[in-house]
Amino acid sequence: MQTLDLIIIFGYLVGITAFGIWFAGKQETTRDYFVGDRSVPWWAIAASIVATETSTITFISVPGVAFSRGGNFQFLQLVMGYMLGRVVISLLFIPSYFRGELLTVYQLLERRFGGRIKMLAAALFVVMRNIADGIRLLLTAIVLAAVYTAFQPQANVVTVTVASIVLLGAIMIVFTYYGGMEAVIWVEVVQLGIYLAGALAAAFVLASAINGGFGGAVALGGQFAKFDVVDFGLRQTPYALSFPFTSATFNFTLPLDLTKSYTFFAGLVGGCFLTMSTHGTDQYLVQRYLCTDRPRRAAAALLSSGAVVFAQFIGFLFIGVLLFAFYGPHTSPLYADFAAACAQLNPTEAAGRCLSDPAFAKASTATFPFAGGDRVFPDFITKHMPSGLSGLVVAAIFAAALSSSLNSIAATAVNDLYRPFRPQRPDRHYLRVSHWLTLLWGLVQIGVAVVAMGSPSAALDKALSIASLINGPVLGVFLVGTFLRRVSEPPALMGMVASLIVMLYVRFYTPLAWTWYVLLGSSVTFLVAWLAGYAFAPAPAERRDELAPGGAE
Repeated sequence: MQTLDLIIIFGYLVGITAFGIWFAGKQETTRDYFVGDRSVPWWAIAASIVATETSTITFISVPGVAFSRGGNFQFLQLVMGYMLGRVVISLLFIPSYFRGELLTVYQLLERRFGGRIKMLAAALFVVMRNIADGIRLLLTAIVLAAVYTAFQPQANVVTVTVASIVLLGAIMIVFTYYGGMEAVIWVEVVQLGIYLAGALAAAFVLASAINGGFGGAVALGGQFAKFDVVDFGLRQTPYALSFPFTSATFNFTLPLDLTKSYTFFAGLVGGCFLTMSTHGTDQYLVQRYLCTDRPRRAAAALLSSGAVVFAQFIGFLFIGVLLFAFYGPHTSPLYADFAAACAQLNPTEAAGRCLSDPAFAKASTATFPFAGGDRVFPDFITKHMPSGLSGLVVAAIFAAALSSSLNSIAATAVNDLYRPFRPQRPDRHYLRVSHWLTLLWGLVQIGVAVVAMGSPSAALDKALSIASLINGPVLGVFLVGTFLRRVSEPPALMGMVASLIVMLYVRFYTPLAWTWYVLLGSSVTFLVAWLAGYAFAPAPAERRDELAPGGAE
């Protein structure tokens, strides 16, 4: 990387900061600050949804999925579920969002059930989103640290990474603090163009640098089964369930693999429920629909974004195949010698687990010669891209990362968690509190990123499993409100609590793949609420249709 690259990168960072400040004069009410006065065009919202869904986790980690040993296009099975989930949301949930003047999606739960359900769902959102976006911030800081150390090789990587986290977090805080949700959406429209251009530039440079060009990379990818898409997972799979506070296990076998994240059923069904949760009951994305004025436009934005997302996931996986052809890890004698490769990548385990634990040795070397899949693409960008293009692609990674959730978290905290305890205050008071909470949650995400630096697990699974873990109970209570008209607040609350307990057990004591988490969590909420509903008085008649797609306006 050269000085020109640094100028492009920091020019971009300064530009989006100034862009957010420019919007500051338009933020006169909480309605302006949180939903852009409901005047944002649907196509801008569609671009914003794509940019939001395409985080740095996608930009960096998805190419690593195809690059890794045994990696392929089976990730697309999950994206098929994403598409199906969008159709369900458009039919089931979006009509409810436009009854009344919502500022958060959780206000629907208050209308249907009551304040306790709303506050629990809102609190879960605040926790989940801060953790997931703290990890997103860390991934981006890793790239910025790699850029800096390319110029200063003697710099301490840990120190530079922490400084990068603070710098990027500060920029995110500033443009969100001043510009509100409208600034976030329009920044994301610009970001979409930047990161698509950056990805195309990287793919072109990669194809040009590979012997045999794009055709050679495709041939090599076919040789290593990189283009396999469907895996039904229909095979005998052993399971071992552990139990808390004991060493006992329960062993059994099923003819279906529920431990692999990317299979046809996990992708289509699990991905559908995951999208119903993230895009249908999560304030981060629902807030974007609320920035338009009618359900038809919100549905158009959501469905059109799905087509773009599907195409770009194919593109990112192709970049992974190109990286595999460029680096050629299969040509190294260590590629098939898991113990030796493990010792090279993990010197502290060279005489330990690398020799004694073959499963650990194989798993830890899946992205050899790199320590993780999220290190492959950044290495190529910073070391092998031409000057100017390298800066563009790094700016594209920042564009994918700085899709701020701070405004959504502040909207939830103010309207769902603060306003009930401080009612009847002037709107200017709530606007001022919103600004302060934007600052607070930005600092929290910076803290999460710093703490997450010590975690060894893959960034993609880390972020998505966290989201899946607690989004299931929230989706479940929305489904209860939609289909179980008789159920009142106490049974629904019991269902959510039971689901959270079950999901904590599943996450830490079972081998179940994270792609099943939302389906399982929402099913537990639904089943417990249905059964408990017979022990409580039914919901008042005036509340029963608040979440029904065909309910009263």
